[in-house]
Amino acid sequence: MKKPKIVIAPDSFKESMTAKQAAKAIERGFRSVYADALEVDIIPMADGGEGTTQSLADGLQGTLYEKEVTGPLGESVVANYAISGDRSTAIIEMAEASGLHLVPKEKRNPLITTTFGTGELIKAALDKGVTKIILGIGGSATNDGGAGMIEALGGIFYDNHGYQLERGGGALSHLAQIDLSHLDVRLKSIEVEVACDVDNLLLGPYGASAVYGPQKGATEEMVQQLDDALYTFHEVIVKATGTSVKNVPGSGAAGGLGAGLLAVLHAKLRPGIDIVLKESQFFNRVNHADLVITGEGKIDRQTIYGKTPIGVAKAAKKCGIPKVIAFCGTLGKGYETIYAYGIDAAFSITPGPCQLEEAMIHAEAYLEGVARNVARIYCYDI
Repeated sequence: MKKPKIVIAPDSFKESMTAKQAAKAIERGFRSVYADALEVDIIPMADGGEGTTQSLADGLQGTLYEKEVTGPLGESVVANYAISGDRSTAIIEMAEASGLHLVPKEKRNPLITTTFGTGELIKAALDKGVTKIILGIGGSATNDGGAGMIEALGGIFYDNHGYQLERGGGALSHLAQIDLSHLDVRLKSIEVEVACDVDNLLLGPYGASAVYGPQKGATEEMVQQLDDALYTFHEVIVKATGTSVKNVPGSGAAGGLGAGLLAVLHAKLRPGIDIVLKESQFFNRVNHADLVITGEGKIDRQTIYGKTPIGVAKAAKKCGIPKVIAFCGTLGKGYETIYAYGIDAAFSITPGPCQLEEAMIHAEAYLEGVARNVARIYCYDI
């Protein structure tokens, strides 16, 4: 008799469990009911944001590496990246090197922050001999159009006096020329896939500076200065590459890093969850499953906008899976909207009112307990 099959594909539960730890807790809960009379496939998930490196490293039997790189303010930071088990693919989160969390609130200033460290991570990946890079670009502290990244990879930026440009979004106002002749030649044979979940254009009222600049420390005056600087940057990029990207959806992502990646690295921008589903071979592995389980730290109205649980649910339903359930730390306002997007039921793992710190400490135990209860319900259904 065929064993019932479940696929467990959660995202991380922020600051409490990695995606793999969450999946293992769910498996323990189900195994406590089914023991070995169950086929389980664990597929750690992410949507391109925090946790993507860890999830793909787990899913691709990869190895994590540390690299000392240049942080957003020019200081040294230690960043993680991963190489897949077959050594062909690097997984990088730009936030590891150039993230907003690396800059104290009182020091946030997108006029001076740089993506140079992100370029250093890309170079480290090239040194490992990979042929593909998956780059998540959420959580940036920068607004430099990817100029710092390009510089770290060999590009040279000059002002109108022929001097090399300083780093940071503000300096781009004085940009006159970009020399790409010394760009790392290995980039020509590399596929770069970018996990990008926003479609903002580079410039204007819905562009990088106006929409995301304020959360990075930009005042109203600075927003206009940054937008003008990115305009100049783009004009010079067009001269250097012959490619205009300002009207490409996602070009404004991560302070315009999307534009630099498109124009200079010829990257492809895709929704993060789509990349993870593809790289983990989710569609092949979910075949003939009786139940798919997903989840993340919080599920609310915003979950339907490109978050992992919805991506997993849509993929599962496309494959004809009858039931998809989700676990989360908190069910927030408007969470019921998820039911129209492929999730059949959602469960909060907290057993009752408690302090956030307590919930995070005991998250694995809580998740295992709820999974056990759900397994008892599904015992006769799958």
